[in-house]
Amino acid sequence: MTDVMAPLDGQLTADLFNYESLLPDAERKILLRARALMRTEIKPLVNEYWARGEFPKELIGMFRASGLAGLPYEGYGEHRPAVSNLLSGMLAMELTRTDASVSTFFGVHNGLAMYSIYSGGSQEQRDRWLPEMAAMDKIGAFAMTEPLGGSDVAGGMRTTAKRDGATWILNGTKKWIGNATFADYVVVWARDVDDNTIKGFVVTKGMPGFTAVKIEHKLAFRIVENAEITLTDVRVPEADRLQNVDSFRDVAKILRATRGGVAWQALGVMIGAYELALDYARQRQQFGRPIAGFQLVQDLLVKSLGNITASWGMLVQLARLQDAKIFRDEHSSLAKAFVTARMREVVSWSREIFGGNGILLEYDVARFFADAEAIYSFEGTREMNTLIVGKSITGQSAFV
Repeated sequence: MTDVMAPLDGQLTADLFNYESLLPDAERKILLRARALMRTEIKPLVNEYWARGEFPKELIGMFRASGLAGLPYEGYGEHRPAVSNLLSGMLAMELTRTDASVSTFFGVHNGLAMYSIYSGGSQEQRDRWLPEMAAMDKIGAFAMTEPLGGSDVAGGMRTTAKRDGATWILNGTKKWIGNATFADYVVVWARDVDDNTIKGFVVTKGMPGFTAVKIEHKLAFRIVENAEITLTDVRVPEADRLQNVDSFRDVAKILRATRGGVAWQALGVMIGAYELALDYARQRQQFGRPIAGFQLVQDLLVKSLGNITASWGMLVQLARLQDAKIFRDEHSSLAKAFVTARMREVVSWSREIFGGNGILLEYDVARFFADAEAIYSFEGTREMNTLIVGKSITGQSAFV
């Protein structure tokens, strides 16, 4: 198939309303740098490693050379002043537009892990860990979800932390932890057995009692090395406990920010699938002409573009609220619930345009179709995010 996506210095096919023009020139150059990295260096690797279910370690060096890590954090990364949340969101979109697994690897490191330290750590901890993470000399992971705890993890976290002098003893199991098989630092969340609050700990690779086993046979996010982590009497120094995390409210601040990032990923999946379908429809011949000239195919493409455009507009305003520091849980929850639902529609319509070819990896759209299911579920299910928004607009909690 030929690639009809816009040139690296041009407007995306899916950006009908030219949202990308909202970025100042300096930030758009960073976005274009990410676009070039994904299209020229990373895209050729994706299908091979997706089929093998392996993470290509050479990606770390590629991202290191790109200087894209650490950009959202004041004083860290290539740009000392932090970039806008609009650029951060569009970067997540751009990475996912090529592959959701690669975007998730980067998002876990640059978002969940680094933001946990940036938001929850002391100044000494930020200065100790973030520079080498921003340089991608050290890779991070984020361990919250448990085998028996997902949506109820705030009140049902089973991993425990027990203070013992100058150290904490961690015991428990975490599941679906991206990057954990090779991460240098894993931010582990555990319940303090003495005061029943949630605390965060930075567990360093190789600590006795820490094991991470790769989860096999996944049908989505196959490039991401998700792991099941076991913590058996892992001793973590008090100096490695995130000093500014005193309750789950502090954790919720982190999730509020990263949940918006997942919505941007969902937009990237939509755009990637739509662009593939549009390209295919222009080339695929049936009844003597391209199927792009068929009314029903155009209907699917236009509905897809409508979902993309509406979702993009919502996320632009979400980023503005974040930049103004006035965004709330219901903002990111509505965005995550709405955009991921629209994403499901677009990947289904896009795969439909491919017909039987849509299940072949060589056409790429099957990868987007499968990965969309993971994005739909993580960082809060549609149901949980719906209840967060529902509580906000009615004043009544429907949680049980």
